[in-house]
Amino acid sequence: MNSAQASFLKSRPSLVSCDTPIVFVVDDDISVRESLEALIRCAGWRSEVFATAQEFLARPREFVPSCLVLDVALPDLNGLDLQKRIATERNDMPIIIITGHGDVPTTVRAMKAGAVEFLTKPYGDVVLLSAIEQAIECSSATLRRAAEMQSTRDSFASLSYRERQVMALVVRGLLNKQVGVELGISEITVKAHRGRVMHKMKADSFAKLVKMAGALHLN
Repeated sequence: MNSAQASFLKSRPSLVSCDTPIVFVVDDDISVRESLEALIRCAGWRSEVFATAQEFLARPREFVPSCLVLDVALPDLNGLDLQKRIATERNDMPIIIITGHGDVPTTVRAMKAGAVEFLTKPYGDVVLLSAIEQAIECSSATLRRAAEMQSTRDSFASLSYRERQVMALVVRGLLNKQVGVELGISEITVKAHRGRVMHKMKADSFAKLVKMAGALHLN
C-alpha cells in the first residue's frame, strides 16, 4: 500500500452497516474481483463481486447508494450492453468502466451511455477509489431526489379533490378571492382549504408549494 492509497483509506469511515453504500464489481477475472473486493472494503464500503453480467442482474435491487465497477469484456452479456440495460432501469447506480484493452470508440460509447469514468488497466487504486467516491455521492443525491419526489406525490395524493383544485389555482398566482370566484366558494372557505393544502403538502412557504406543483406538473 503506497502513501497516497493509505491517506485515502485513512479518511474513510471504518464502520460498515446495512445502510453503507455498496460497490458492485462485475469482472470475469477472479484476481481482479478479489483485489477490488479487498480494496473497497478497506475503504469502508460494502462490496459485492460477480463473474458475469447475468449473476449481477439476478441480484435483487437494494435501495442504498451504490455504484458499479464494470469490465467491458465479459463471457456472457458484454459490459457495454449491460451498461445500456442498467442505464434505463437504475439511474441511481453510476457506472465506472474498466478495461484492459481501451480504445477510442469503446471509450466514446461508454461515456455517451453515461459512464462516470473510463479506466484502462492497470489503473491506480487511488484513481479508482476517487471515482467510486464521486459515483457514490451521485447515487446518494439521486436517491435523495427520488425520495423527495415520492414524498411529494404521497402528500398530493392525500389532498381531497377540492384541495387539489385550490392548490392548482393558488400556484398559478390567483388570489383567494379569485380562487373563490373560480370555484364558486367563499373566500373564507378558500383560506381554510389553502391552509390544509400547505399542511398536508408539508410546505413551509408559498414558494415551496409552487416548486412542488412544478415537480408534479400542475403549473
